[in-house]
Amino acid sequence: MFQGERIPLINPQRGIFKPKQAQSLLSIRTVFPRPGGRVWYDDQRQVHRQIFHGDIAVDYAFMGYDPDAADNRWLREAMENRVPVIYFLGIAPGRYEAFFPTFIIGWDPTVLKARIVFGVQDEAAGTPPEIPQTVPERRYALRTVKQRLHQAVFREAVIAAYDGRCAISGLPEPLLLDAAHIIEDKQEQFGQPIVPNGIPLSKTHHAAFDAHLIGIDPDYRVHVSDRLLERRDGPMLEALKQLQGSIIRLPAREKDRPDRERLAQRFEQFKATA
Repeated sequence: MFQGERIPLINPQRGIFKPKQAQSLLSIRTVFPRPGGRVWYDDQRQVHRQIFHGDIAVDYAFMGYDPDAADNRWLREAMENRVPVIYFLGIAPGRYEAFFPTFIIGWDPTVLKARIVFGVQDEAAGTPPEIPQTVPERRYALRTVKQRLHQAVFREAVIAAYDGRCAISGLPEPLLLDAAHIIEDKQEQFGQPIVPNGIPLSKTHHAAFDAHLIGIDPDYRVHVSDRLLERRDGPMLEALKQLQGSIIRLPAREKDRPDRERLAQRFEQFKATA
């Protein structure tokens, strides 16, 4: 809401958006293509790769082939006026992660692309966001973007693979689920953000899994720690105890199933602390 009027943040039909009430560009958007669907612009394939590879500036495609089209002029004007914009980056079909501030730092009519960098918003300072000037500043901002994007894409992929259900309880509400890492992402060899390294779990089951109060062996069987089995304290605890010996729900595609080697490593940690 702005001055009593509802202002949309995006135009569902266009990726470059300036509301009629605004003097400058408000947002840009990159769609995550649907499986088998048409890819309209190069940045739909490249931007995730550029971010994860550590590029401090990434490409954003013009709309169409006319650099003088209104949408593309808005990109140029945002660059010239150093205007911060919102970048809605697709993480799954129809789902986005919003990054602000984002700045246009390049505008090339020959290749029909703009270059954008991410900034850091210092809300405590109360000053307008500014374009990060140095490479360390841009790398710092990119690191935050990469972390958020990693978590968002990983979560979407894992939960989708299991049809939006908790692998232990079957809870069918994605908003109440986390994508739990089998091997934590700080471990380079096995901690990659891939579906076989993830299991969708409800908040309670995720917390119990991370605390090694429940474990999952390489045959997908659930184990409950002696610490929980020996306690008597209400229905929630009893529900956790009843998981002993159960088999987790598995995704339909075999290639999406939890990796047995990763489960074996994680289960050793559970046995050492259980």
